[in-house]
Amino acid sequence: MRRTMAEAGGWGDGCMLIDRDAERAALEREYVRDRASFVVVYGRRRIGKTALLVDFLKGKRGVYFLATEESEAQNRAAFAAAVGEFLDDDLIKHAAFDRWDDLFDRLTQGESQRTVIVIDEFQYLGKANGAFPSVLQRIWDTMLSGRNVMLVLCGSLISLMVEQTLAHGSPLYGRRTAQLHMKQLPFSCYGEFFPGEPSERRLVELFSVTGGVPKYIELFDAVGDIYESIAKNVLDRSSFLYDEPNFLLQREVGEVGSYFSIIKAIAAGNRKLGKMAAMLEAKQTSLTRYLKVLADLDIVEREVPVTDPNPQKSKSGQYRVKDNFLLFWFRYVFPSLGLIESGHADVVGERIARNFIDGHVAYVYERVCQEKVWDMAAEGAWPFVPTKVGRWWGAGDVEVDVVALDEQGGSLALCECKFWKEPVGANVLRGLEAKAPFVAWRNDSRNVSYVVFSISGFTEELRRLAAERDDVLLVG
Repeated sequence: MRRTMAEAGGWGDGCMLIDRDAERAALEREYVRDRASFVVVYGRRRIGKTALLVDFLKGKRGVYFLATEESEAQNRAAFAAAVGEFLDDDLIKHAAFDRWDDLFDRLTQGESQRTVIVIDEFQYLGKANGAFPSVLQRIWDTMLSGRNVMLVLCGSLISLMVEQTLAHGSPLYGRRTAQLHMKQLPFSCYGEFFPGEPSERRLVELFSVTGGVPKYIELFDAVGDIYESIAKNVLDRSSFLYDEPNFLLQREVGEVGSYFSIIKAIAAGNRKLGKMAAMLEAKQTSLTRYLKVLADLDIVEREVPVTDPNPQKSKSGQYRVKDNFLLFWFRYVFPSLGLIESGHADVVGERIARNFIDGHVAYVYERVCQEKVWDMAAEGAWPFVPTKVGRWWGAGDVEVDVVALDEQGGSLALCECKFWKEPVGANVLRGLEAKAPFVAWRNDSRNVSYVVFSISGFTEELRRLAAERDDVLLVG
């Protein structure tokens, strides 16, 4: 008796799957290919990879197998049990298999309906046996590539997944027909997690701590005090988020302490390489390899002023922590581990409350506004269609929160983002206008507009000014 995933059961229907339409569509395209497909899915822990794949498998003829850190033999026996259960074959369930080939052959032979094989946490098989990618390469080349099969390799240790499946030196290199690097969800989908439509202020506060990681988001309540949620879900030593950065980095990198020190330095505001090196008492050249690894892991990124014509060679580069949760943890939790471990988490919570909005949320809100620029442009609600959106800074410590520009049309929008309790007034617009001459970009032939984002609305004076001018846009 052959069963689909829906018939086989065992998969919870309660998995929250939000804003993964592009990834789901990519999987469906691979499923309907007229030839065998080989998909690599990777991304950090708790990002929703398994939920996506389990949802995708519903109603299809497919097997989901979760590899573990046990030996290759134990994993092969577990895979045999999964195949035997799926095929309803007691002989396979209990037989001893010395070769993976035989199991893949039994699972895929003689079937007209497409067979989907998902191997989750694939990197553990490669860790158990360094030759396993070569074994799977042989199986793919000599067997699966000629059958009605969709093979999906999924993993949460990004460095190992890249090394074992995507890197040029991997035996599996060049076999994949698609790859999905699953990243954090955007702010725009946050409202879908919380019924009852909480305020945007509340959503930004939640986003600033949880980032776009579904598992983190589900821990936080949309109502109540944000600081109580932080105390319960981050500062409590029994909560998994308390030690989450250790789990994220320990298996990805060696010298975890060095990486922690670098992330802490950036989170503390030392965003230039020179300042970072001075704080850590290290040579700049010795930090670059660590920063590259953190960038490959999608934890840190290098920024340059958005108007810079040659970003790769720019000397104005700064680094930022991309992950909101890690930024929060290294900014507030890591420096206070001694207090928390000695039973004084309440003191840390009070410190966070004093600085949380101005020192963290306001910074994250700038990123939210960048995302809004793209969304508004897609909806036709922006003055022009931008080709670039980002931060800008220049000499004399002049900074603009968000700058959008159209390189073809010569349009430039300077944006200020205010996460204040009170409505924003006309003085903010005047301050933004005063920065315009410092932004050196097509000064002789450009159309400049001014945009003010505010979480708490605007004063009547500023609304009146905006209504009278075509070059001012207010976004609340």
